Amino acid sequence: MKPKFANRRIRLLLLVFGIALSALFGRAVWLQGVQAGSLERRAAIQHRATVSLPAGRGTIFDRAGVPLAMGTEATTVYADPRRIRNPWETALAAARTLGVDAEELNEELADRSRRFVYVARQADRERAAALRAQRLPGLGFYAEERRRYPQASVAAHVVGYAGIDNVGLAGVERQYDGVLAGRPGSQTIVREPTGRAIDVLRSVAPRQGRDIQLTLDRHLQARAEGVLRRTVIRWQAQAATAIVLDPRNGDVLAMAAVPRFDGNRFAQTAAEVTRNRAVTDTYEPGSTFKVVTVAAVLSHRLVAPETGFVLEPEIEVADRVITESSRDSTKYMTVTDIVAESSNVGAITLAQRLGPHMLNRWIRRFGFGRRTGVDFPGETAGLVPPLETWSGSTIGTLPIGHGIGVTPVQMAAAYGAIANGGVWTQPRLVRRIDRARPLRPERRRVMPRRIARQLVAMLRGVVTRGSGKFAAVPAYRVAGKTGTAAKPEGRGYSRTRYVASFVGIVPASKPRFVILVAVDEPKDVIYGGDVAAPAFAQIARFALQYYGVPPDA
Repeated sequence: MKPKFANRRIRLLLLVFGIALSALFGRAVWLQGVQAGSLERRAAIQHRATVSLPAGRGTIFDRAGVPLAMGTEATTVYADPRRIRNPWETALAAARTLGVDAEELNEELADRSRRFVYVARQADRERAAALRAQRLPGLGFYAEERRRYPQASVAAHVVGYAGIDNVGLAGVERQYDGVLAGRPGSQTIVREPTGRAIDVLRSVAPRQGRDIQLTLDRHLQARAEGVLRRTVIRWQAQAATAIVLDPRNGDVLAMAAVPRFDGNRFAQTAAEVTRNRAVTDTYEPGSTFKVVTVAAVLSHRLVAPETGFVLEPEIEVADRVITESSRDSTKYMTVTDIVAESSNVGAITLAQRLGPHMLNRWIRRFGFGRRTGVDFPGETAGLVPPLETWSGSTIGTLPIGHGIGVTPVQMAAAYGAIANGGVWTQPRLVRRIDRARPLRPERRRVMPRRIARQLVAMLRGVVTRGSGKFAAVPAYRVAGKTGTAAKPEGRGYSRTRYVASFVGIVPASKPRFVILVAVDEPKDVIYGGDVAAPAFAQIARFALQYYGVPPDA
């Protein structure tokens, strides 16, 4: 080769090398000068990560310290499909160990466009550990809390439930979610290229959720639920509700509903079953509502317990004729007799003396038409017609508990005022949060103590000689009232669908419990004295013996 051509090739090679070096130098200047900041941030993102540290959810206890809702340790298993070598093999291993669907998981693991897939949320720790021991590439594990309800169906309507992310969805779990949930922590870690953590740069510890103690008594709650279940079966009813209230402080010792459900299986239960009927549902109370009118006329001294009336078996009010349910002849009755024998005509006669304005004031005074403020989500205010919408016959229907909608907790609180010497006390389900002092309920005087004592004495007659004889408890004085009300249907009332109820106070001489039982749509027999009163007696007998209340009869 001639020297001339050789020199030309050398110069061309040097030119190529020069251009390449210039390009590399320019690229280096570009990366280190112009893009240095963004690349540094990208590198930090790839090698640093902030991991959330979940906070443990607080425990819900009954009044004796028995857990009703608690957190248990679990392990969540996830996968990065891009790092999975054999999706089918991994899916089979997860199916054998954790019980997941292999085919469904295989489809998700085979999708390489995804970087994160849940294999199993809140899996059993031991099973997850067995899967982890197989060292399958692409799988990840982290600790997570799983909500459990050790009492299963007992108090499930009150406690409610939390979802898969430990967020309260119903009941006390929802009402106090902010208290129970706590505050999650965080941890900033440095990872090597394989993703393994090699250092912790910053850590903020999670704050544990606060515990809640309810006013409920697990044993009394379980007994009330059992009594309701047998009552619903006995009378082929649609549903039933019971409340046991301490009138002295507003503590709800039991709040039961049937049908029941297991809080651990809430996702498989219909919403119709999981709602707490004692707080969310309204019903026409029937004769249990007559105490409002009687309390009003006694308080205004319009009558006395021994004031007598000659009462026809029916009364005409505007365009309606309202009859007695079990009397077809004229009878002389005192106010005490009107209560004991649950006279519709008598209650309306008393209400007419009172007048619409005063009757409306007393209905509101007892707390009907507004929420009680019980610490439970979704409480209903009830349905009380505004005074300006009253028709001529309203003064005849409201005093006997028709044309008005109340909740069981409202009715229990109203009778609680009678039992508590005329002082209405706000019902409560939460006794304390952590070790803080018990929450103080609202109180207000509804009637003089003297009137409350007179009402209790009158309600004793319902049990001793009236329609509530099946509510009697041996060795104890019981005061209470039966109620039977047809359910609204279209523009009128059903002739086959009723709510049978009984609200009682025991012991009558020194009240410790107010117990309400309401049975929805019993078959064959519809009367509160036959259907609800026996259930009241069973719950009352257990409560009196369990709490060691001395006999007063």
